[in-house]
Amino acid sequence: MPDEQVPLLERAEMPEPEPLIPKEAARDISLLEHEFIKAEVDLLRHAIPVMRPLYTRRNELIASKLQNVDFWPRVLANGPAEVDNYILPSDAEILGRCLRNITIDRFEVNEQGEGEPRTIRFNFEFDTSEENVWFENEKIVKELSWRKIVSKSVSGKRRVWEGLVSDPVRIKWKAGMDPTKGLLDAACDLADAEKAALKKSGKAKLTGQERIALPEFEKLVSKVAEMEAERENEDRDDDENEDGTSPAGLSFFAWFGYRGRDITAEESLAATKDDNEHWEKYAKGEVPDEESDDEEEDDEDDDALEDAEIFPDGEELTIAFGEDVWPNALKYYVQSYEIASDFGDDFDLADLEDLEGDSEEEDESSRPRKKVKT
Repeated sequence: MPDEQVPLLERAEMPEPEPLIPKEAARDISLLEHEFIKAEVDLLRHAIPVMRPLYTRRNELIASKLQNVDFWPRVLANGPAEVDNYILPSDAEILGRCLRNITIDRFEVNEQGEGEPRTIRFNFEFDTSEENVWFENEKIVKELSWRKIVSKSVSGKRRVWEGLVSDPVRIKWKAGMDPTKGLLDAACDLADAEKAALKKSGKAKLTGQERIALPEFEKLVSKVAEMEAERENEDRDDDENEDGTSPAGLSFFAWFGYRGRDITAEESLAATKDDNEHWEKYAKGEVPDEESDDEEEDDEDDDALEDAEIFPDGEELTIAFGEDVWPNALKYYVQSYEIASDFGDDFDLADLEDLEGDSEEEDESSRPRKKVKT
């Protein structure tokens, strides 16, 4: 049938063929992208031993001369939106009154610049005097390991996942003062139940079905659903939400419960070896080009942790903290005073919260958005 005889509706619904990357260039693009990623990781790895002495000196400066002037609360108040957006005003009050120090260490990299540079350890130090009415911990340590896994999708396609994984960290909340509303405790309870089940069975890890069968799993999933429903109600009526919101929809302290995927160190080492061999063969043309995979398609082995994740943006927040806030802490600290001086000596940094709505076009990195003491 000639085109002019095809009904208009049918012609309107005929999609244009999507442009495709030329086959002769696709392999070169994939290889070059892979080399770029390797180079970026190598740069980070070799920079760590160089930067460590400087971070030690900075920590000594904070401890000796800046300990009592709210260094880290000021840094976080004036930090990047990628971190600041996850700190609710109620979180900012806790951090402003109780946070004493933060240190970060990429501890798997040795002094020769060898090791995995994306694995990271956070050490938060808090005041435990009567000023801290929220929790009893003097130190809270959160370790996140960079892991890789090679798997197959349901249709048999090869898939590689890599990212940060962690165990939830329990915080000793004082009665009625948990800003996560029991979510962090529920995540820790599940992790403890998993460890007990592994010890009893002698296994290295649980299957998804074994995890789902745990009572603590059902309790946590129900708690997550409850919090999501509460967040949706708040989103429908933002004017009545006095405590603000965050992309995660809950307290910054829920980040201590972030887990990611269940991947052991042994599995990650095997996957890294497998992936390196795959790329070597791919570069030689021994591996055919694979069709793009459907990101929504599940893997054959589902560990069920996604349903029990209490802080889905945990990796993004960790990376922003480690790659921006940590190396640029002195800059953000100095900027907090520069901003206050622009408004006069009597200006309270907390007052900037009231001005946010009138200055949306202002550079996000040049102004604080959370309360700190001045």
